[in-house]
Amino acid sequence: MTRHRAAPPRVVAVIGYPDAELLDIACLTTTFDYANRGADPPYELVVAAPAGRPISCQSGLTLHAQAALERLRGPLDTVIVSGGEGHLAAAGDSRLVAHVRRLARESRRVASVCTGASVLAAAGLLDGRRATTHWMYADQLSARHPAVRVDARPLWIRDGVVTTAAGVTSALDLALAFVEEDHGAELARHVARALVTYLQRPANQAQVSMFLSAPVPEHSLVRELVRAIRDAPDADLSVPALAARAAVSERHLTRLFVAHLGQNPARFVRDVRTEAAAHLLVTSRLPLAAIAARCGFGSTDALRQSFMDRYGITPSGYRAAYRSSRTGAADDPAGSAGSPGSPGSPGSAGNGAGDGEGQEAES
Repeated sequence: MTRHRAAPPRVVAVIGYPDAELLDIACLTTTFDYANRGADPPYELVVAAPAGRPISCQSGLTLHAQAALERLRGPLDTVIVSGGEGHLAAAGDSRLVAHVRRLARESRRVASVCTGASVLAAAGLLDGRRATTHWMYADQLSARHPAVRVDARPLWIRDGVVTTAAGVTSALDLALAFVEEDHGAELARHVARALVTYLQRPANQAQVSMFLSAPVPEHSLVRELVRAIRDAPDADLSVPALAARAAVSERHLTRLFVAHLGQNPARFVRDVRTEAAAHLLVTSRLPLAAIAARCGFGSTDALRQSFMDRYGITPSGYRAAYRSSRTGAADDPAGSAGSPGSPGSPGSAGNGAGDGEGQEAES
């Protein structure tokens, strides 16, 4: 009788260094550990550091490395570089960078989380590629490595065999995407629900919601206009109307918005309307025409174009992705991991089947 040999485990090496971010590492290792309850073949996790020294994380806690980076040998399934405040020192460590470059050649796929992209860039692994990092460090990465096409908007970007993820908890999205790629959407969904997190947010979802990221403008006139725009996105928010409301010239209004919000009034209004539409897409069953009207878009085509420009996905794809993340909630006593504004897996997000929600009843 022929005996079938079990497939070897998928070795995942997570690379840390002094002042690494603990959450970058923990999100990865915990996700793969939970996946091992159903993964076949399983993941074998190795946390590596230069000389195998303990990893003093920026939070003050210390992790014990399982392997010395210098002694780690392939073939590996995946190598992932964590981020952290020590990323520039790590990127400047020629020996560390050389070993990352070597391991990349011996691995099926390569990734980074947050500012770990600095190490991949120093190793030349991002040259000519589109990559992301934490939005706070995107300009720094771009300035130090002009050969890298830095895009600070998405949660993660895959370009060939290299994937880069944004800040901190986007490591969860990255790891879940890898689990789905390796073992299918069903296991990824179970892992996400066990971790009480989203069944991962799509890669092209913006890192930061403008309603959370934008500070309240200090200028009283701009602050009042921002409040009015957000309270009534369906109102007349043209530049002439806003200027008349503020009793200033259109040119002065534009100067104020650029100075205090970093963008002109028309762009700010469009972004507010698009995020308002995103909220309605996942919290109501309104058809696109009704959502477009409520959010101040003149037509569903205008809404669709704005959504594609901001999120790289159609409104129906965004809504379908969110609903996909809620699948199975009814038979799960613990509830689903999804929440409003959190679309589901990249696989479902990228395949909007058109925008024909017009037959849905209003709620």
